[in-house]
Amino acid sequence: MDLNIRPVIKKISGKEPQANLFSAFSFDDSLTLCLYIPASYSADSAMLELYIDDSMTRKSYKAEKIESTEDFDMFAHTFDFKEICQGDDSGLFYYHFSFESNGKRMFVSRNHRDLLPEIVLNDWDVSAYQLLIYKSDFKTPDNFKGCVMYQIFPDRFSRGSIPVKVRDDAVINEDWYGNITEYAEYPGAFVKNNTFFGGTLWGIIEKLDYLKSLGVDFIYLNPIFEAYSNHKYDTGNYMKVDEMFGGDEAFERLICEADKIGIKIILDGVFNHTGSDSIYFNKHGRYNTVGAYNSRESKYADWYFFDSFPDKYKSWWGIEILPKLNGKNPALVDYLCGEDGVIRHYLRKGVYGWRLDVADELDEELLARIRQAAKAENDALVIGEVWEDASNKVAYDRRRRYFRGNELDSVMNYPLKNAVIGYLKSKDASGIARITTELYMHYPKAVSDTLMNFLSTHDTERILTVLSGEDISGKNNGELSTYTASYNNYTRAKELLKIAYLIIATMPGVPCIYYGDEAGLEGARDPFNRKPYPWGREENNLIEWYKKIGKIRKKENLFKDGYFKVTESQNSVFAYERFDENEKISIIINLSDNDYETKTDGISLLCKGSDVHTVKPFDMQIIKTQL
Repeated sequence: MDLNIRPVIKKISGKEPQANLFSAFSFDDSLTLCLYIPASYSADSAMLELYIDDSMTRKSYKAEKIESTEDFDMFAHTFDFKEICQGDDSGLFYYHFSFESNGKRMFVSRNHRDLLPEIVLNDWDVSAYQLLIYKSDFKTPDNFKGCVMYQIFPDRFSRGSIPVKVRDDAVINEDWYGNITEYAEYPGAFVKNNTFFGGTLWGIIEKLDYLKSLGVDFIYLNPIFEAYSNHKYDTGNYMKVDEMFGGDEAFERLICEADKIGIKIILDGVFNHTGSDSIYFNKHGRYNTVGAYNSRESKYADWYFFDSFPDKYKSWWGIEILPKLNGKNPALVDYLCGEDGVIRHYLRKGVYGWRLDVADELDEELLARIRQAAKAENDALVIGEVWEDASNKVAYDRRRRYFRGNELDSVMNYPLKNAVIGYLKSKDASGIARITTELYMHYPKAVSDTLMNFLSTHDTERILTVLSGEDISGKNNGELSTYTASYNNYTRAKELLKIAYLIIATMPGVPCIYYGDEAGLEGARDPFNRKPYPWGREENNLIEWYKKIGKIRKKENLFKDGYFKVTESQNSVFAYERFDENEKISIIINLSDNDYETKTDGISLLCKGSDVHTVKPFDMQIIKTQL
């Protein structure tokens, strides 16, 4: 028997989970860690070393010898969560085992390649295992699980047939199918961002049937509140929908019409900063208010950070048009999270939830109040923009507590996006196998089931541009504004995109389609990833693929909350399962040059009646098996 560590869980209520697939457990669980040591080591004793992240202290526990056979010695330790959480009801920990063998101390480390335990001879070589304990009442919205999202940049999706009020200082690009013509001279340089293509909420309403055909249940809208720019991340007034998008009337109609066909709306909450051109700051005097910039006596003055009033103030990444908000200010927190605050105001209008921009930069107290307000109103969804493993994220020298029960339901799944791209470009399955296994171990299962799985966003290059494989790193913005991949590389990228979408739609979490990806849109870095949707010029074969995968996902409950484990990651083949006690679905991706024999019986969900025992090169299969 090989060296192994097995967690055993007993829950106070409910079914026993697949404990070996997780390192995140409820405070109400009872956790026993079992260390299996091959008998050839003749282990005499074992210790468990625990690092308590909150207090930055360590504890040592003698593991009890439970069983000895001719194959192994088994040692175990059962945790008292009340004791290790030190008066709290959640915590983050790291642990490793060591044992005595013939008078020599040996250490059990986590192997970086496959995450399995291995023996090392020095404690400084040890890579510890993570353990997350979350509040016993932590849960995430069930009606979001198993669904499909669609992200829309409102100015670039659809103009619609109903005219809207256009600002005098807005520049309208009438060429819907043209290139992005407004861009900075170089990344980070100033740009007005006041050129619009004219997309509106009325236009989205007119395309709801199309979205439903893709299997979409939720629309995630980039910011819609009144603001100067076309991207609206410089909020001017949280309580007013921008007139150029159709205003409050169009927004309320969108909620109503979408609800009729089973689609809910998720809003983008930009609460780390506002625009300098806003009712709150009013640097340019456009608003009929006394903003923070206008007077130290303004009721908004303490919402911001002034180093020297009025011209020296903290802003997001030093961008002066985005003054940073003071998330600890009671008046601001109440304005956002109070009984009549921004969060609850829009939830009462029928909004389903919030995606929080730059969650890493929001104060923990503000995050907790946002989630509290969302749950008090209608158990609304709260997803944070976090680019790394959010279970152990350190931001601004502070360990974040996103999943311990108070702050977020889930996050954007950037690690999965990067892993999928890495696999498709390198054909090496070991990376995606390790990343997904670790990620879904670290996250509470309720979090994993509500992750936002995506391939592109308004912040990243379009997935087809990435998968084309062409090196555009040396191109300037002028060159990128007209860039498209060669025909052969674009054609290849479309086939890779089919695989990519299949993966994010069958992994734990909710797939999110960035508008136009399914229609074949290309685009380099911001702002070139924000071209208008190509109505009438779509890649229809891609759209049909998205529809097909959407139908499969909707039909199978295992894609809602089934367990996950990797079953193959060798020779360019990546295979994994979603399963419960009654059935399993196997997903196999073969990027090798040879046939792959699955050794799996069942029926194909992808190609009815096809041979499920062989997956051809550069092909994929989804196989359902009754257990």
